[in-house]
Amino acid sequence: MNDFALVMAIVLILAMVFSKLASRYGIPALLLFLLIGIVFGSDGIFKIHFDDYHFAQIICSYALLLIIFYGGFSTNWQQAKRIVRPAFLMSTIGTLLTALITGGFCIIVLRMNFWEGMLVGSVLSSTDAASVFSILKSYNLNFKHNLASLLEMESGSNDPISYLLTMICIQMMSAQTMNLTLMILMQFFIGIGMGILVACIARAVLKRIELNIDGLYPVFVMGIVLLAFELCTRLNGNGYICVYLIGIIIGNSQFPNKRFTIHFFDGISWLMQIVLFFTLGLLAYPTRFIENLGLGLSIALFITCVARPAAAALVLTPFHYNMKKQLLIDWVGFRGAASIAFSIMAVASIPTLENDLFHIVFLVSFFSVLIQGSLLPRIAHWLDLVETEESILKTFTDYEEGHLAQLYEIIIEENHLWHNKKIKEADIDSNQFIVGVKRKNEMLLPKGNLRFMKDDCVILTQK
Repeated sequence: MNDFALVMAIVLILAMVFSKLASRYGIPALLLFLLIGIVFGSDGIFKIHFDDYHFAQIICSYALLLIIFYGGFSTNWQQAKRIVRPAFLMSTIGTLLTALITGGFCIIVLRMNFWEGMLVGSVLSSTDAASVFSILKSYNLNFKHNLASLLEMESGSNDPISYLLTMICIQMMSAQTMNLTLMILMQFFIGIGMGILVACIARAVLKRIELNIDGLYPVFVMGIVLLAFELCTRLNGNGYICVYLIGIIIGNSQFPNKRFTIHFFDGISWLMQIVLFFTLGLLAYPTRFIENLGLGLSIALFITCVARPAAAALVLTPFHYNMKKQLLIDWVGFRGAASIAFSIMAVASIPTLENDLFHIVFLVSFFSVLIQGSLLPRIAHWLDLVETEESILKTFTDYEEGHLAQLYEIIIEENHLWHNKKIKEADIDSNQFIVGVKRKNEMLLPKGNLRFMKDDCVILTQK
């Protein structure tokens, strides 16, 4: 146990140091987390033997659900709603098309059997939210025409579709009898229904409770997310759709200590990324990379140059996205942690696969993040699609305009709508934040149960 704590302490410190180096030299930090795992693994320097795919599946499932939740929680709906239709179609139809085209390539060209080829296409069909979010933030890279919001929303919401396709392939390869239509309907309707229901209940509770300890707000939210995921999964719903919707709804609602909660989950998301990528690196055997190098490179090139562009063109052309916009969207089709995590689920469920699925997908994801992630700023500048006037942070819910908020005051008169109402009862615009309430010579904290009185001076900031 002490050895485990020592290893984790070293890994977390190395992750912090390497992330700083990565940002300085323009290398995606997520790759370095993978390399740390490889260095500690069986073929690395420290020789930690780890080949338990079932245990790795559990780690990856919970790390991924928190990353997906934070993807929804940090998405600014005011920015994202402008592109919700193309983003939704990219995350559903686009993901399905990518899986079918990639699967067809594996079957026809690489001579894989039908369901194994479709399984490869399915696990690689989604873009990786962790990679997209971290690379855009680390480079402080925003795009014109709301393309950043589209890419963030697509990457945050297409993992559940990839998961569904992967589970269908696993079920078919396991020769388990099932009603495919019923399974798909249950995955979507239970996932969506439970996500909306739980989010609305949680939002109502957050607005009405007043906790004495600020740190309990994110603890409550995390409990809700984990509970919803478990209940949804046990009811055969899609738990990833569920937690993503909870993130979107709660993240775009106002409740006490919201900013603290956002920053808490930002830290948790990074911790989960470190744990996830380290686990994936630990599970990898570099000696098997050479054996699968040809397959990995060919699939990576095909997805980047054919499958992703073809799917994006079919979905986005009706929305009048020109060639330059589509080229940028094609390039930001990073494969990453989600794809590798889904490959682990497949290997744990079907140990008799003909191909080394985990190491193939690992190589595809590694090359995707390394090449596409590293070259993204140059490609975006070359296409003249870099937005220089607005920060990429504006697409996230913790954005503050220039970090210098304008303060203004409202005097409560007897005929004011807020008069004699508690803060939590008042109809306060979602873009307004109460900084404090000045009553005579006393400054009061803006807690939910504080009642507005005549002649109160309310100090606000506008989002």
